[in-house]
Amino acid sequence: MRLNNLKPGDGSTHAKKRVGRGIGSGLGKTAGRGHKGQKSRAGGFHKTGFEGGQMPLQRRLPKRGFVSLTHSRNVEVRLSELEKLPLVDIDLLSLKQAGIVPGDALSAKVILSGKLTRKINLTGVGVTKGARVAIEAVGGSIADVAAA
Repeated sequence: MRLNNLKPGDGSTHAKKRVGRGIGSGLGKTAGRGHKGQKSRAGGFHKTGFEGGQMPLQRRLPKRGFVSLTHSRNVEVRLSELEKLPLVDIDLLSLKQAGIVPGDALSAKVILSGKLTRKINLTGVGVTKGARVAIEAVGGSIADVAAA
């Protein structure tokens, strides 16, 4: 096999449609563009969503709601996951290194799920009311996160 012998497989390529080349081609006269109107004319183009000057649908409908771009980067951590950690002093960096929260997490919050039987010290991590009670019940401490 040589480079000058290469060619596409049988049936994989088709001859280009030659529009506007007479009645016998099947695409003569209007060349498949139909009769009249902006799209039938040369240079007849309009952008997506254009409705001929009528107020477009995306502008007629009211804007609604808000989607936070950082919502997925605020992570929940269970008490049972903290129980498995061999550390006493726990912060966001140690949670990332242990693989409990993803590396791109902006913040973490401990929720009451599972049991905690040993003392831990939390710093820079949010805590729900129930989790706070559970941590303090076993002698742990929580350094409050400054409200941002």
